[in-house]
Amino acid sequence: MKLHLKIWRQKSANQAGKLVDYELDDVSPDASFLEMLDKLNEELITKGEEPIAFDHDCREGICGMCGMMINGVAHGPKKAVTACQLHMRTFKDGDTIVVEPWRSTAFPLIKDLVVNRSAFDRIIQSGGYVSVSTGSAPDANAIPIAKTVADRSMDAAACIGCGACVAACPNGSAMLFTAAKIGHLNSLPQGKTERFDRAVNMARQHDAEGFGSCTNIRECEAACPKEISIDFIAQFNRDLIAGTLAGAGRK
Repeated sequence: MKLHLKIWRQKSANQAGKLVDYELDDVSPDASFLEMLDKLNEELITKGEEPIAFDHDCREGICGMCGMMINGVAHGPKKAVTACQLHMRTFKDGDTIVVEPWRSTAFPLIKDLVVNRSAFDRIIQSGGYVSVSTGSAPDANAIPIAKTVADRSMDAAACIGCGACVAACPNGSAMLFTAAKIGHLNSLPQGKTERFDRAVNMARQHDAEGFGSCTNIRECEAACPKEISIDFIAQFNRDLIAGTLAGAGRK
């Protein structure tokens, strides 16, 4: 395959960036999107040019590091697939592919396609934990949990924190991410103690980080590589209202 690539290049957050054109030949249709970028970087290094910076880690669709906009779509055109699991057979010989970083005030750009997503870490730190007694670990079956409840919690826990929901949302909202992290714990008996404090605290941190509000456009749900439902946002809002009325959360 021969491809025409338009890739965002920006040396730092303080410098202007632009789309730069590259021609890449002999791309295997069985290569992943990141392997295609690896091939391009090898050619750039051979020419003495600076390689393109992009996030990656496991390359198995698990870690959520490989966030990028591909032809204006978070993670590319295939549904429920991360960029590292997107294969070049999705495209056609001679295609033009535009690659850009996540665009969000809360995700400041570091370099090229790399953005700082530490805002997600701070949201989790504000309430993404449960309080348990110290001592030996309890038996796995000590707290009976209905399968429907366990399944719901696992559905929320599938969130890999990639940021596609933020990049896809016209408001730059991280409500789906925050709701998934809250729903994971609030669904389980172990998470009930801090249920309303968690919702209030994590909502406050979400807003403090500069993420936008949710207006139910559902682009987040469509872009999520793990297909997390916006039903978790509805549950989050119910817990947030109840917690706010009860005066929950840190002061």
